[in-house]
Amino acid sequence: MTPVEHLSELRKRFFIIIIVALAGTITCYVYIDTIIDLLLKPVQKLQFIYLTPPELFLAYLKVAVVTGLIITSPIIFMQIWLFIRPGLRKKEKIYLVLSLFFGFFLFLLGGFFAYRVIIPMTIRFFVNFQTPTIEPNFSFGSYISFISSILLAFGIVFELPILIIVLAKLKLISARTLKKFRKYIILVIFVVGAFLTPPDVISQILLAGPMIVLFEISIIIASFINKGDEDDEDDEI
Repeated sequence: MTPVEHLSELRKRFFIIIIVALAGTITCYVYIDTIIDLLLKPVQKLQFIYLTPPELFLAYLKVAVVTGLIITSPIIFMQIWLFIRPGLRKKEKIYLVLSLFFGFFLFLLGGFFAYRVIIPMTIRFFVNFQTPTIEPNFSFGSYISFISSILLAFGIVFELPILIIVLAKLKLISARTLKKFRKYIILVIFVVGAFLTPPDVISQILLAGPMIVLFEISIIIASFINKGDEDDEDDEI
């Protein structure tokens, strides 16, 4: 394809992505009450308020946009795939498709784990600090920002095995290297947990724990990949 054809194709894919994302956002806003009920399910006993006139509307809009992007992400990924596919080799296409599929699955798994386990546990911990004279009265906008950051953080963190697999397959990293720098990587995990989660120690620890487990699983997977690559090299010799 010529540069002009590439730009035309890029514009076409970008236009489709915008339309799909907009349609997903509008659809989610139509069903926003159902979505909000799901988001409030882990904390049904709490009462929420909003502090400024536009806060509730903006929180609803934020939920609609994020949810719309999530449910339309397979179509968005498909458009990206259709754009870059002509420049890939057959094996690269297979790796990319598998990475996108399992990456999306792991992202949803991470969000589901945060929704069912982490968010209720975190909220319960903070609510227990109430006293007879000081009761929890959360702003709805603050609650949405809080759980959004947790859901996004866990979704991203659960992508770690895919990242390690891709790097190992490209021979940019090995299981031996991961084991050698394990303690430094664990330190980085806690630092990343501090950046990805709200500014409280509990959320950071709850995020760092699964990250460490996923890191150890990634080392095992990388070991099999490195072993498989070595076997292939031996067969070629």
